[in-house]
Amino acid sequence: MKYGKYFTLTIGLIYSASAIGQATAPAAATPAVNELSTIMTWVLISAASLMIITGFFYMLSVNKFMYKRILTLEAQRAGVTLPEAAIEPDASNEFWDRLRKKYWEDAVPIEQEEQIISHHAFDGIRELDNRLPPWWINMFILTIIWAVGYMYYYHFGGNGPSQKEEYDTEMAKAKQEIALALAGQANLVDESNVTVLADPGLVGQGELIFNSNCVACHGKGLEGLVGPNLTDDNWIHGGGIKNVFKVIKYGVPEKGMISWQAQLKPSDMQKVASYILSKKGSNPPNPKAPQGEVWKEEAPK
Repeated sequence: MKYGKYFTLTIGLIYSASAIGQATAPAAATPAVNELSTIMTWVLISAASLMIITGFFYMLSVNKFMYKRILTLEAQRAGVTLPEAAIEPDASNEFWDRLRKKYWEDAVPIEQEEQIISHHAFDGIRELDNRLPPWWINMFILTIIWAVGYMYYYHFGGNGPSQKEEYDTEMAKAKQEIALALAGQANLVDESNVTVLADPGLVGQGELIFNSNCVACHGKGLEGLVGPNLTDDNWIHGGGIKNVFKVIKYGVPEKGMISWQAQLKPSDMQKVASYILSKKGSNPPNPKAPQGEVWKEEAPK
């Protein structure tokens, strides 16, 4: 094989690049995010394929150049003159070699570098006035073409989402993520850190849970039936949000109050406790006689 001496290194570099690309590929977009049309998707795939192919041939060319230079230097050190066939392509590849030099490398041969040395020098260091590599110019032209297509697609054609639409989509997604995070934090509440909820919506949810599970023992208006009256100032096991939450969570089995921690989430128990405290002093009809001791909330330290 003609390039056998440096083809293996090139394949290794390509494989490494593809592995890195797969590792850093973005996750699949959610349905809420506007996706590119089929045409735009194929344009992206084509551009990516072109860049991969371009990179492959560029690394192949660099490796070939390095191989030839090393081979020539080693021969010079050994005092051996290598035949041109050993370091230059054969006649069967002459067309492709010319094409590569003209549209890909177009570099000035080392033997002619004196012709392109710049007129100024810095501390004896001079530079070459080389032409820009054709591959770089071609890629620059492709970026201009891409920019024109991008501008038309997003700003004039009305196909892709506008900046405002993308902003609204990202904000809606962020709100969903915040809601999920807060929901997870709400279930971390316990009797040591629970607080009274002030949101009427959450207190209303606590009322619904109370009416579904607690009315049989405490009454529709919390006036007390089998269980005690929950609207007066007297509490058997202590008042305040932490004590009420604790009784709901662990229950009082010896008095028939079951534990609700296996049936209600901590956030739901907090809602129920907040609803109970919101009914203090509501004076429902037919209240049960006070039980326990009067509870006075301690002032916060």
